[in-house]
Amino acid sequence: MAKSDRHETDEDIREYASPACMLHEVDPAYSGISPDGGRISDVFAWRKMQRQRLIDDRKTLPFAQREDYTRSIADHLDQIVADIDGKHISLFWPFLGEPDLRGWMAAATARGADCLLPVVVAKATPLIFRSWKMGERLERGVWNIPIPAEGKEAVLDIVIAPLVGFDPHCFRLGYGGGFFDRTLAALERKPLVIGVGFESQAIDTICPLAHDIPMDVIVTQAGPRYR
Repeated sequence: MAKSDRHETDEDIREYASPACMLHEVDPAYSGISPDGGRISDVFAWRKMQRQRLIDDRKTLPFAQREDYTRSIADHLDQIVADIDGKHISLFWPFLGEPDLRGWMAAATARGADCLLPVVVAKATPLIFRSWKMGERLERGVWNIPIPAEGKEAVLDIVIAPLVGFDPHCFRLGYGGGFFDRTLAALERKPLVIGVGFESQAIDTICPLAHDIPMDVIVTQAGPRYR
C-alpha cells in the first residue's frame, strides 16, 4: 500500500477511486464471490454491461446539473438523518460523476458527527472505517482509494454509499467488488444504510443474488425511496 507524507489537494483527490466497494473492472472471483452455475455467470456478465452503461450515462450529466442534483440530495439527507450529533457516518469520495457530498460531510462534522472513510484490509474481507475530516492527512490505499492516514476505527451508525444503479426494491448495483455487501453482512450492529445517486440510475432490477443486501433508503434529487 503506497503512502504519501504530503497533504492531498482537491486536484489530487479527484484522481483517486471512490469507496472501496467500487471495482467495476475486477473479476468477481477476486472479491471472493465465485460465479458458480450458468445463471450466476449470466448475472455477472449482465451487471458488467449495465455498470458501464450507467456510468457512461452519469458522466454525460452537465457539471452544473450534477451540482444542482447533489444539493437536492444533501437537503434530503438532512431530513432523513437530522440528528447526527455524536453519530458515526461513513461517506465516500466523488468518482466518475457521482454526487459530491464532501460539503455535506464537512457540515455534518461541524454539527458533531464523526465522519469516516472505508478502508480495504484485504481481498474478500469486510472493510474497516476510519475517521477523517477536512484538513487531516490522507494516503493512497489499494486501487488509489483515499484513506485516512491516522484516523480511528469506529462502529458505524449510518452508511451513505454511492450507487451505480438501483431498483424499486432498494437493491444497489455497485462496482462489482463485493466489499460493501460483505461488510454489511459482517457488522454486529446494523447501521442505517442509505444509497445515493441520480434518478437516471434507476433500473427495473439489479437481478439480486443471495449476497446482495438492500438499502434501507435510496436518495436521489427527486427524494427518498424507502424499502
